[in-house]
Amino acid sequence: MKEALQIIKNLKGGQYAPIYFLQGEEPYYIDLISNYIEQNALDASAKGFNQIILYGKDVGVNDILGNAKRFPMMSDRQVVIVKEAQNIPDLGKEAGEKPLLHYLEHPLPSTILVFCYKHKKLDQRKALYKSLEKHAVLLTSGKLYENQIPEWIRGYFSQKEFKITDKSVFMLAEFIGNNLERLSNEIDKMLINFKEKIEINDHHIQKYIGISKEYNAFELQKAVAYKEIMKANKIINYFEANPKNNPVIPIISLLYSFFSKLLLGHSATDKSDGNLARVLKINRFFIRDYMAAMKNYPVQKVVGVIHDLRHADLQSKGVNASNLPDGQILKELIFKIMH
Repeated sequence: MKEALQIIKNLKGGQYAPIYFLQGEEPYYIDLISNYIEQNALDASAKGFNQIILYGKDVGVNDILGNAKRFPMMSDRQVVIVKEAQNIPDLGKEAGEKPLLHYLEHPLPSTILVFCYKHKKLDQRKALYKSLEKHAVLLTSGKLYENQIPEWIRGYFSQKEFKITDKSVFMLAEFIGNNLERLSNEIDKMLINFKEKIEINDHHIQKYIGISKEYNAFELQKAVAYKEIMKANKIINYFEANPKNNPVIPIISLLYSFFSKLLLGHSATDKSDGNLARVLKINRFFIRDYMAAMKNYPVQKVVGVIHDLRHADLQSKGVNASNLPDGQILKELIFKIMH
């Protein structure tokens, strides 16, 4: 996310603003910025007197501003970080917002006040949002779309001065999804094993993250797309033998997303690679797989498969399952899809 990275760049350059309001559905960038300020805005010797961590459910706006209006002790600045700011009880009420609006117009220059407002956003029509836009550093961090994850992974590796193969990128994207916190943690844990800046490949992913290069949900999706029945059966047998590492619900979810996109692809009038990538919100790397699947699964079959996936999802959650084990649910599902 360009805006978040620019904020980090400014912070690393020593440019601190009096107020940061970090909001949105994606907590990764909120944590990235607030953690940087918490760790770097003050010297270790100054933190004891001049760094205050508050939690939204425990404080009101006046409590926060009371801390923000204090002058630092034996330091040029103080830091006040409000975590879980979405739980501040009076933030959405006039009694809380009125003094906050006043402080936004007249902040104490020696205070860095940070609000971490996670999993939701302020109403853009309200005066508070408009004032934050004008007087504070306001970041809105949204969840990345599925087709944006591969590029994010490449960018993360690039920041770490590592390269990564395309197959490895998509293994990570399919296995972990758009949980940026988990993605970054898994990547960081893997990279500490390398002293030199190498190119990460599927062997490294398999060894250090535990994603099998042959037996994973991505390869199952590909086998289904090309109707490679033998390969698909090998993969689901592996899943059945390793149920803890291959839970059935995320696999069904992945296949449901895939066939839902096939339905969109069938309805598109322009089936060129570029247009399908745009309509389906996927990277062009995957287009061949989708084109093959559209040939193998006509629109009526796709509709039937989506029905089967919904039924399997209910079974995996204990509805009309007759105590079927996950492996058996998946076997029956793949058989219905491919026959």
